[in-house]
Amino acid sequence: MRVAVIAITRNGGLLGQKLVQGLAGAELHLSRRYAGQGGAPAKPFDPADLKELVSSLWQEHDALVCVMATGIVVRTIAPLVKSKESDPAVVVMDDAGTFAISLLSGHLGGANELAERCAFISGARPVITTATDVNRLPSFDMLAKEQGWLIDNLSGVKTLNRLLLDGEEIAVVDHGGQTRSWFHGRGKLSFHDTFSQALAGSAHGFLFVTNRHLPPQSRPDNLLVLRPRNLVLGIGCNRTTPLEEIDEFVTTQLRRIFLSLKSVLRIATATAKRDEPGLLAFAQRHGLEICFYDSQELNRVAVPSRPSKHAMAAIGAIGVAEPAALLASGGGRLLLQKVKSPNVTLAVAEIPGGEHA
Repeated sequence: MRVAVIAITRNGGLLGQKLVQGLAGAELHLSRRYAGQGGAPAKPFDPADLKELVSSLWQEHDALVCVMATGIVVRTIAPLVKSKESDPAVVVMDDAGTFAISLLSGHLGGANELAERCAFISGARPVITTATDVNRLPSFDMLAKEQGWLIDNLSGVKTLNRLLLDGEEIAVVDHGGQTRSWFHGRGKLSFHDTFSQALAGSAHGFLFVTNRHLPPQSRPDNLLVLRPRNLVLGIGCNRTTPLEEIDEFVTTQLRRIFLSLKSVLRIATATAKRDEPGLLAFAQRHGLEICFYDSQELNRVAVPSRPSKHAMAAIGAIGVAEPAALLASGGGRLLLQKVKSPNVTLAVAEIPGGEHA
């Protein structure tokens, strides 16, 4: 976690030096008039430029620890706040080191945890106000964060956390069992094998942990969808195939077999495609890892489709999409055998242990 500690007073600077010594990789930004007073190295700034400093740090850091009055922090960050999905964690501490307040992005951003860490380092009292935490209940956004799942619809988190606090029933479909383990009997959760079973009950809310694409008409009210990152795309393509052509073909094929692009973890392809602009741009657009395999590695994998004459002539491999997908899934299973367009070849594999409804 990239943490910036910002202090504007002498005592704040002393506290900031203690914090950066206890927070791995943290950096201290200190009012210029106190920046030379020993301790941990500090980056000096003019207090009149506080808003500009915070604005620049906002985009570059995962968390800000502001040693100053809460009112100053609120007025400074107000124009920058956008979404709990993207905002950094913000923790506020008074310069006497009495309190460590989780102010913004408590769950997804990690401010609650960071406030606890700052309190431990300094001897302060952590102040956590998120409702699930103060009621000693798990939360659905923290479940997603801990498991590395994507939140498909952020509004569903708020709805289900409210239902959890109200003691209302929430129907869960999670074949991996992580939700049951996470809640460990807390909250009124019922667990079901299929979507239809969950929907047939009397629950007020629903949680589906799935890599399946759910058409809008099949989504009930008060539904939260969490996406495990357990799919691998094996992709081969002709030289200079445009990004948009790759994107359209992949998206169409995934929807055809009811799989969500949000559950894709990585792309796999041949080493010969290391400099393929369209493929690299596709990976960047969707924030995906990309793995490359040489022809010898690809040829050692047993695949269901017949050897590709085109791939053999071009790179000496029996195929690209299927063997690359299987390699990158760590021995998973093919959910989609090789399909082709004029310029793109696609196969989809699921990482073992990642089966979801």
